Amino acid sequence: MAKKSQLARNNKRIKLAARFAVKRATLKEAGDWEGLQKLPKNSALSRIKNRCALTGRSRGYMRYFGLSRIQFREMARRGEIPGVKKSSW
Repeated sequence: MAKKSQLARNNKRIKLAARFAVKRATLKEAGDWEGLQKLPKNSALSRIKNRCALTGRSRGYMRYFGLSRIQFREMARRGEIPGVKKSSW
Protein backbone atom coordinates (compact mmCIF):
# COMPACT_ATOMS: atom_id res chain seq x y z
CA MET A 1 0.00 0.00 0.00
CA ALA A 2 1.33 3.41 -0.94
CA LYS A 3 1.72 6.14 1.63
CA LYS A 4 -1.50 8.00 2.27
CA SER A 5 0.25 11.32 1.68
CA GLN A 6 1.24 10.24 -1.85
CA LEU A 7 -2.30 9.10 -2.62
CA ALA A 8 -3.73 12.36 -1.27
CA ARG A 9 -1.24 14.41 -3.30
CA ASN A 10 -2.15 12.54 -6.48
CA ASN A 11 -5.88 12.98 -5.81
CA LYS A 12 -5.31 16.71 -5.32
CA ARG A 13 -3.56 16.84 -8.70
CA ILE A 14 -6.45 15.02 -10.37
CA LYS A 15 -8.97 17.51 -8.94
CA LEU A 16 -6.84 20.52 -9.95
CA ALA A 17 -6.39 19.18 -13.47
CA ALA A 18 -10.14 18.74 -13.84
CA ARG A 19 -10.82 22.22 -12.48
CA PHE A 20 -8.38 24.02 -14.80
CA ALA A 21 -8.77 21.80 -17.90
CA VAL A 22 -10.91 24.22 -19.89
CA LYS A 23 -8.86 27.28 -18.95
CA ARG A 24 -5.62 25.48 -19.75
CA ALA A 25 -6.94 24.37 -23.16
CA THR A 26 -8.07 27.89 -24.13
CA LEU A 27 -4.73 29.40 -23.07
CA LYS A 28 -2.82 26.80 -25.08
CA GLU A 29 -5.00 27.41 -28.12
CA ALA A 30 -4.43 31.16 -27.87
CA GLY A 31 -0.68 30.67 -27.38
CA ASP A 32 -0.68 32.59 -24.08
CA TRP A 33 2.35 30.93 -22.46
CA GLU A 34 2.62 33.56 -19.73
CA GLY A 35 -0.97 32.90 -18.72
CA LEU A 36 -0.24 29.18 -18.60
CA GLN A 37 2.69 29.76 -16.27
CA LYS A 38 0.41 31.57 -13.81
CA LEU A 39 -1.77 28.46 -13.40
CA PRO A 40 -0.86 26.02 -10.61
CA LYS A 41 1.86 23.52 -11.53
CA ASN A 42 -0.22 20.62 -10.27
CA SER A 43 -3.04 21.44 -12.69
CA ALA A 44 -1.01 19.99 -15.58
CA LEU A 45 -2.05 16.54 -16.78
CA SER A 46 1.56 15.41 -17.02
CA ARG A 47 1.96 15.65 -13.24
CA ILE A 48 -0.73 13.02 -12.54
CA LYS A 49 0.74 9.61 -11.71
CA ASN A 50 -1.01 6.40 -12.76
CA ARG A 51 -1.63 4.30 -9.66
CA CYS A 52 -3.20 0.93 -8.88
CA ALA A 53 -6.87 1.29 -7.94
CA LEU A 54 -6.54 -1.19 -5.06
CA THR A 55 -3.13 -0.60 -3.52
CA GLY A 56 -1.94 2.73 -4.92
CA ARG A 57 1.26 1.18 -6.25
CA SER A 58 2.78 3.33 -8.99
CA ARG A 59 5.21 0.89 -10.58
CA GLY A 60 4.14 -1.98 -12.78
CA TYR A 61 0.84 -0.26 -13.60
CA MET A 62 -1.30 -1.85 -16.33
CA ARG A 63 -3.33 0.94 -17.90
CA TYR A 64 -5.95 -1.28 -19.53
CA PHE A 65 -6.97 -2.79 -16.18
CA GLY A 66 -6.06 0.06 -13.83
CA LEU A 67 -4.13 -2.33 -11.60
CA SER A 68 -0.53 -3.05 -10.70
CA ARG A 69 1.03 -6.21 -12.08
CA ILE A 70 0.85 -7.88 -8.66
CA GLN A 71 -2.86 -7.22 -8.12
CA PHE A 72 -3.59 -8.17 -11.72
CA ARG A 73 -1.86 -11.52 -11.28
CA GLU A 74 -3.71 -12.31 -8.05
CA MET A 75 -7.10 -11.33 -9.43
CA ALA A 76 -6.52 -13.25 -12.68
CA ARG A 77 -5.51 -16.34 -10.73
CA ARG A 78 -8.74 -16.14 -8.69
CA GLY A 79 -10.76 -15.62 -11.90
CA GLU A 80 -12.00 -12.15 -10.91
CA ILE A 81 -11.07 -10.48 -14.21
CA PRO A 82 -13.46 -11.43 -17.06
CA GLY A 83 -11.80 -12.88 -20.14
CA VAL A 84 -8.43 -13.47 -18.47
CA LYS A 85 -7.22 -16.93 -17.53
CA LYS A 86 -3.90 -18.41 -16.56
CA SER A 87 -2.16 -20.11 -19.43
CA SER A 88 -0.59 -23.54 -19.15
CA TRP A 89 1.07 -25.66 -21.81
